[in-house]
Amino acid sequence: MELDKDHPFVPYVRDQYTAEEMLERSKSFYEWANTRRSVRDFSDKPVPKEVMENLIMTGSTAPSGAHKQPWTFCLISNKELKSKLRELAEEEERKSYGGRMSDEWLKDLEPLGTDAVKEFIDIAPWIVIVLKRPYEMNEDGTKHQNYYVNESVGLAAGFFLMAVHNAGLVALTHTPSPMNFIAKALERPDNERPFLLIPVGYPAENVQVPDLERKSKDDVIEYYE
Repeated sequence: MELDKDHPFVPYVRDQYTAEEMLERSKSFYEWANTRRSVRDFSDKPVPKEVMENLIMTGSTAPSGAHKQPWTFCLISNKELKSKLRELAEEEERKSYGGRMSDEWLKDLEPLGTDAVKEFIDIAPWIVIVLKRPYEMNEDGTKHQNYYVNESVGLAAGFFLMAVHNAGLVALTHTPSPMNFIAKALERPDNERPFLLIPVGYPAENVQVPDLERKSKDDVIEYYE
């Protein structure tokens, strides 16, 4: 590859492992990652702000289209704002559970025990709002397009969730639909659109989660050897 002097490259070096070491590392990491669960019952136990900043910056290491990093993470601990978001979210959720969702969708949700009440927004010490940025605004007022925005922001959210798990905390991906009320409540600019609302914190005492199984290897892998 011919290098562009106006856009320099730097050497990249990282650890490498034997086949046996890779097998052990990949197996242990999978087994650890497989203990991650979405949790809906949170403790109000405080989590240091610096921890949350590190988790978000880990999310921001995700790859993105043309390295545009088309995301913003809003980090919320203000109780009044959290209560406002809960009120608005539950308003939309009542509409969804009361008629916007199909019978099939509602039946699929039954094993998860979800409903329109979202008290975790009030209880969790932190609410993280992930916003996607379809475009950037130039100084002259023109727009500069971002690329593969949904894919990029989804990757960043995934990295963030695994960082939360690594810190010994729990999270939940909440998607009240439509989510326009979030951008308005936070007074975000027009080029930012809500993508996920994620409460983060410690699990409540004696918390329980649905007894679910993830798909097996045979269900998620198709081989072309």
